[in-house]
Amino acid sequence: MTEKSADAFRTIGEMAEALGVRTHILRYWEEQFPMLKPLTRAGGRRLYRPEDVALLQRIHRLLHSEGYTIKGARKFLAANGAKATSARKADAAPASDATMDIGALRAVRNRLNAALQAA
Repeated sequence: MTEKSADAFRTIGEMAEALGVRTHILRYWEEQFPMLKPLTRAGGRRLYRPEDVALLQRIHRLLHSEGYTIKGARKFLAANGAKATSARKADAAPASDATMDIGALRAVRNRLNAALQAA
């Protein structure tokens, strides 16, 4: 099968497969994230536009990689703009010393878990 272009609309099944989640999860996210509004066709068939695809990828990353709750991810997207990129721009101000990246936080969590297991 040929790969779709980046501008092509995606079905809910295609998006579920791409993100590694089940379709009911995507329908649930549509209820929880008001900024996520795919096109709906006859019979309720959902079609995700490229901007919806990008938003779904951000939601998935926030929930599954960065450890946000649904409520926290919704607040983060509302505060930072659903369409804003999460990657830091080269010309953006540097992070403060109090800010840690997610990898550093995971390392601390893993060390704490190991210490608790050893105790």
